[in-house]
Amino acid sequence: MDGGPGMLISSLRGRLFVGLTVLIVGTGLAAGYLAFRWAFDEAIELQDSVLLQVASLAAKNRLTDHPGDTGVDEEARLVVDELAPRADEPAPGARHPRLPPDLPEGLQTVARAGEQWRVFVRTRSDGTRVAVGQPAASRDEIARDSALRTIVPLGILIPALMLLIGIVVDRSLRPLSRLAETLDAKQTDHLERLPTAGIPKELLPFVESINRLLDRIATMFDRQGRFIADAAHELRSPITALSVQADNLDRSALSDDGLQRMDALRSGIRRTAHLLEQLLAFARYDQAPSDALPEQALDRILKEVVADLLPEARRSGIDLGFMHVDTATMRAEPLALAMLARNLLDNAIRYTPKGGTIDVSLQAGDGVAVLRIVDSGPGIPTHDMGRIFEPFFRGARPSGDGTGLGLSIVRRIVESHGGTIELDNAVDGTGSGLTVRVTLPLADRRPGLAGPGGA
Repeated sequence: MDGGPGMLISSLRGRLFVGLTVLIVGTGLAAGYLAFRWAFDEAIELQDSVLLQVASLAAKNRLTDHPGDTGVDEEARLVVDELAPRADEPAPGARHPRLPPDLPEGLQTVARAGEQWRVFVRTRSDGTRVAVGQPAASRDEIARDSALRTIVPLGILIPALMLLIGIVVDRSLRPLSRLAETLDAKQTDHLERLPTAGIPKELLPFVESINRLLDRIATMFDRQGRFIADAAHELRSPITALSVQADNLDRSALSDDGLQRMDALRSGIRRTAHLLEQLLAFARYDQAPSDALPEQALDRILKEVVADLLPEARRSGIDLGFMHVDTATMRAEPLALAMLARNLLDNAIRYTPKGGTIDVSLQAGDGVAVLRIVDSGPGIPTHDMGRIFEPFFRGARPSGDGTGLGLSIVRRIVESHGGTIELDNAVDGTGSGLTVRVTLPLADRRPGLAGPGGA
């Protein structure tokens, strides 16, 4: 289940973020443009109103008693001129007005010295006229500055909204992310249904469909396990009977050729019986573990298994022994731990050549027990390492009695107890040998840890 859910989440998160961001930014830009135009027009209208008010004030009062003077606001470039009553008469006290003297009454835009001016003209009761003008460029600059100040908060708000969108999208998709992580962590021997508590109603049909699929897969695995177990049980009786009959044959009455055939028959019966036992173990440890298991002394079980296999190792000319053994207690079924140790040591004996060594050590610390088995055999070819735990895979150099189930059973036992297993070739740099490292949680670290059920 690697990759797929994570890619779906990233894609969905990206689509939502980009879509909402484009919507917010587009709406913000449109709103900003409209706000700018509205503020700009309002500022222009306000300046027209200022011209009118200044003209009304100037109409009530004489601008100056000194000839040639005009009222000028340099900062706003606001000009107040007294105009002649008619175009052919000079303005009183203003020989050189800055605004044209023949302007009509009211608000208007005029050109003066190559520059556009906005002017308001009002006539006094005595017939004289006053004009208030402002360069259009100055007006536009003031209006533009005012409008820009209006949309500055919007420019700050849009990035803040984008950040909030990212946070909201991430939190909204968090249940889906948790589902993806839960699915990605599932193993074939732990196919519990996904929790539906706290799941948004839009995702419930999706989760319920996955749960139904998990139920079907669990049912299929259960039927497969029962079939293997039933078939192995059914075959055990005839194989046992065949073995007894072969043992009861009178070897003295057989020729040399008959003896060879008898030995081949017994070897085949042994392999078949071993295969059946492995199939039963494979089906047994594929079942869901029980909820409460007793504490077991892994060091004691390991010593018992080594003692059982020591005669076989000696017959093969192999030095089998302990390097270091700590006391290690864990919650497990004793048969499972014995099967784990026996399969690993049986493989080591089978592949280690005469005169070789097998060193066993058990160390406990930091809440875990580490079982390490180091042999001087040929190791595992690199191209076989990725498939070595597959059921019935025997590699490029299979042994005569191997079934290809031993390491598969070992991994299932280890994983069902919450442990890990690692295989490494030639740790000493000699070019041969295999190191098996099994890490299992101790009882005081994981009380009540589930282990494989019995059958």
